[in-house]
Amino acid sequence: MEIYLIRHGETDYNKARRIQGRCDIELNEYGRELAYITAEGLREVPFDAIFTSPLKRAKETAQIIKGERKIPLIEDDRIQEIGFGEYEGLCSSRKLGYNIPDGGDFLKFFTDTENYKVPPGGESFDEIINRTGAFLTELVNNPQYQDKAVLVSTHGCALKAILANVNHTPVKEFWGEGVHKNCAVTHLLAKNGQVTLLEEGKIYYK
Repeated sequence: MEIYLIRHGETDYNKARRIQGRCDIELNEYGRELAYITAEGLREVPFDAIFTSPLKRAKETAQIIKGERKIPLIEDDRIQEIGFGEYEGLCSSRKLGYNIPDGGDFLKFFTDTENYKVPPGGESFDEIINRTGAFLTELVNNPQYQDKAVLVSTHGCALKAILANVNHTPVKEFWGEGVHKNCAVTHLLAKNGQVTLLEEGKIYYK
């Protein structure tokens, strides 16, 4: 099985560095442009199915990549973005007007993942790694998709959580070289229940 992971296209929240999480924000025009360019780059991939987060930005990205293919588009809550609880919608950029009421502690989400404090009503790194891992295990062992190609349309943190399962990455090294760019594509190969990373974070636009 070949698995292609894609982070959704840009949204206005991405641009303003507002915390998206479970906020159901749609793509902006640039985000759609990135998705269409990426769809062209993936035009020759014979996808048999597409799995998508139910959030609008991931689902619209999936639909654009799908194009005219007569294949199922399957929503799965396990690949939606990490939840940030009460902090969703707030700004996490010092330059753009940081307004999270925590004295700057939230930035550990990016810089010190092992000591990140989950916001009220939010979700931990362990939780998102576990739920995306359950999705990946189920997909890899699904006999319907053996020797097939599938696309998984998801989010920045959720995608890295899937890769944490593949690479057995500890939470303290969660981000590695950083979050993938919007519409970046990562290619996995699953064989005999084992998953191998073939290519990470490929972009089809300049």
